[in-house]
Amino acid sequence: MSAKLIVISGPSGAGIGEIVAALFARSARLVPVVPVTARKMKEGERDGVGFYFFELEGWNAMKESGDLLETTEFAGNDYGTSRKLVEEQLAQGKSVLMERELDRAAQIKRNMPEALCVYVEPSEKVLEERLRAVSRSELELGLRLQTAERLRAAAGFCDKRVCSDDIAAAAAEIESLLD
Repeated sequence: MSAKLIVISGPSGAGIGEIVAALFARSARLVPVVPVTARKMKEGERDGVGFYFFELEGWNAMKESGDLLETTEFAGNDYGTSRKLVEEQLAQGKSVLMERELDRAAQIKRNMPEALCVYVEPSEKVLEERLRAVSRSELELGLRLQTAERLRAAAGFCDKRVCSDDIAAAAAEIESLLD
């Protein structure tokens, strides 16, 4: 088995968190990568646990050097994935598994074409059931379903699509991609 970078993406209700947890539990061949951020550390946080923290100058240097495979801004703070951290794991023969929103997965695919991008989604029936369970109104449900449809249409860059009606089966299918 050669080491791979696997990026999993999909809509709300796809069960991605459960699938990722199952994959880490099933396979010692998979490791996570700690994301990087330019935000200030909160009380109780430690560098390298949850995030690697950078001052804006260091963040900008990583960005300019091409070290960031993907970036996003949320609530005025910058977040991303360090190419160096991913490549260090791959060089040690470990496969890196990460969950990212579709736009961030697309950035990774552009910056590291050898990354294996997997789009996970349940059937329309199961997706609606899952989203109905967490939506507070029909309007919210409709918006969530519209977002899922938009993501499905934008996921053409993904290398593989996996149905997540059955979480364990989806995890097994993704695990088989490691070989």
